[in-house]
Amino acid sequence: MHAERHDAELRLHNVHLRAAAGVRTGESVLDIGCGAGQTTREAGRAAAPGHVLGVDISAPAIERARELTAAQGLDNVAYELADAEVHPFAAERHDIAISRFGTMFFADPAAAFANIARALCPSGRLALLVWQARERNEWTLEIDAALGVEPDDDSPFSLGDPDATKRLLERAGFVDIRFADVDEPVFYGPDVAAALEFVYGFRSTVQALANLEPAAAARAERRLHETLAAHLRGDDGVVFDSRAWIVSARRG
Repeated sequence: MHAERHDAELRLHNVHLRAAAGVRTGESVLDIGCGAGQTTREAGRAAAPGHVLGVDISAPAIERARELTAAQGLDNVAYELADAEVHPFAAERHDIAISRFGTMFFADPAAAFANIARALCPSGRLALLVWQARERNEWTLEIDAALGVEPDDDSPFSLGDPDATKRLLERAGFVDIRFADVDEPVFYGPDVAAALEFVYGFRSTVQALANLEPAAAARAERRLHETLAAHLRGDDGVVFDSRAWIVSARRG
């Protein structure tokens, strides 16, 4: 499943999020954009017997998260198919909200973070992983170049400007806002074939190829194959540089 491939892609980033969150025994945790639930289950093990709720807008991801959680016997972890921007969370319920690249796509980020703040206890914590600016992320620059497209969607990088994001969070009611640089690679697969399959699962790749004439699409696919092959790094597989922020804050 594509959501689980992201778990492998972001395995080193995950270490930074766990450390920044510092989930403690007995805490209540909200995981925003939880995907297949890897970060939710990790929080569940750290918080037990505290409760963890994962939310995502993808029904297949939530279904898979429930399957994996049941298989691991974690009875303190639950999931809801929900948009964190508008979902009626119980007020002041959670000690911490976490997210691994799940908060950059809100239609109204100010409303979304205000809604998340309301779900946190007084002085509740926030720990987010977000991408830095596009130009600092090799994975998107090189894949876009291979496909021969000019990117027209900056939403994955919408929280990459620390000053703008700090103002956004302050308006939503957060204080003590801090940014920590995360300089880790992303892993696209153990070999070029697996990496190609992964990249073909990106909506942006599908759209880019669909907008090209057949001959141009074939050339783009060859360039993509060559780009991925150039990033094959032995036992690590296909690897690209990336830059992210850990954003930490607390409800004021």
